[in-house]
Amino acid sequence: MSERIVQADRIEQLRSSAQQAIEAAGGTEALEQVRIAFLGRRAELPNLLRSVSELPAAERGPVGKAANDARREIEAAIERRQAELAAAELEQRLRRDRIDVTLPADPLPAVGRLHLITQTWREIEDVFLSLGFSVTEGPEVEHVYYNFDALNHDPTHPARAWTDTFYVSDDVLLRTHTSPVQIRAMMLQPPPIYIVVPGRVYRRDSDVTHTPQFHQVEGLAVDEDVTLSDLKGTLLTFARAIFGEDREVRLRPHFFPFTEPSVEVDVSCFNCIGGVTDTGERCNLCKGTAWIEILGAGMVHPNVLGYVADYGYDPDKVQGFAFGMGIERIAMLKHGVTDLRLFYDNDIRFLEQF
Repeated sequence: MSERIVQADRIEQLRSSAQQAIEAAGGTEALEQVRIAFLGRRAELPNLLRSVSELPAAERGPVGKAANDARREIEAAIERRQAELAAAELEQRLRRDRIDVTLPADPLPAVGRLHLITQTWREIEDVFLSLGFSVTEGPEVEHVYYNFDALNHDPTHPARAWTDTFYVSDDVLLRTHTSPVQIRAMMLQPPPIYIVVPGRVYRRDSDVTHTPQFHQVEGLAVDEDVTLSDLKGTLLTFARAIFGEDREVRLRPHFFPFTEPSVEVDVSCFNCIGGVTDTGERCNLCKGTAWIEILGAGMVHPNVLGYVADYGYDPDKVQGFAFGMGIERIAMLKHGVTDLRLFYDNDIRFLEQF
C-alpha cells in the first residue's frame, strides 16, 4: 500500500474524530481543548502537513490537499460550534443573573444633604424668582470703586478702614457686601432691571452674631415709577413666604450711603403676640418689642444712578429700590439658632437637625 493511501486514511480518521469531539464539547472551554488537540502546534494534523515535503514528489500534492481540506473543515466546525456554545452560555448567565425588581431593595447608606445655609439661600432665591427677579452673581475679590466709590461711600466712611475690611491692595479688596453687583449689572443691562445677588462677603468681625466670612442676598429693582410702597410690598411678600402668612413688616428710618431714603425692615415676631409668649413671659426673641429686625433697604440713591447714567439710568427718569439681608440671620431666626458660629463648626449633631 502506498504512503499516500496510508496518509489519506489517517487524515480522514483525524477529520472524523475531530468532528465527533467538536459535537461532544459541552462548553467553550471544552471546545478550546478540542481545538488544541487537533489543531494545536503539537497536534498530529499540523505535524502531518509539515512532513508533506518528505513524501515522494508524486504524493505531495494529493496528501497536502487532503490535509489542508481536513484542517479547514475542522476550523469551520469549531467556529460554528463556538458560536452555538457562546450563545447558550450567555443565555444561561442571563437567566442565572436575572434580578427580580419586585424584591425590596437594600437600604441606602446615609447620604449627604444640603447645609442649612444653602437651604436658606435657595429658599430666598425661590421667593424672588417667583416675583420676577433674576439671580445674578459677581466677583468676591472686588475693586474699591465698585465696593465703595460707585455706591456713594464717603472717602472717610468707617467701612473703608483697614480694620474693618480685608484689602488685597490699595485698590482691591474682598467685597464687604454683594451690593457692588448692582453697579456691574446696571452697566451690562439697561432698565428695567430686577435682580437678586446672593453670595459670600467678608468683614473683619467675629463673635456670636458675626463671622469674617458670611453670606448676603442683595436685591435691586430699577424701573419707571418705582416707589417705597413697591419696596414694602415686595418685602412683605418675602417675609410671609419665609416666616409665615401672618407676618407683617414695618419700615424704620435709617441711613445707608447708597439709598435715600433708607430704612431698617422689621418683621412681626413669630414667637409671641405683642412681645409676650404663650406662658405670659417676655419674649426673648424680639426682646418684648413684638418686632424683629431682618434687613436694610431703601430707594436707590440718585448719586448711585448717576454713576451708571450713561448706561440708561437717568435719575430723572427711573427710580429703584435696593435691599440686603444676611442669609445666616434669616436662617438663625427661622430655625432658632442662637450662635452664628454653629453654621461653620461642622458639628454633625447640629447639621443633622436640618
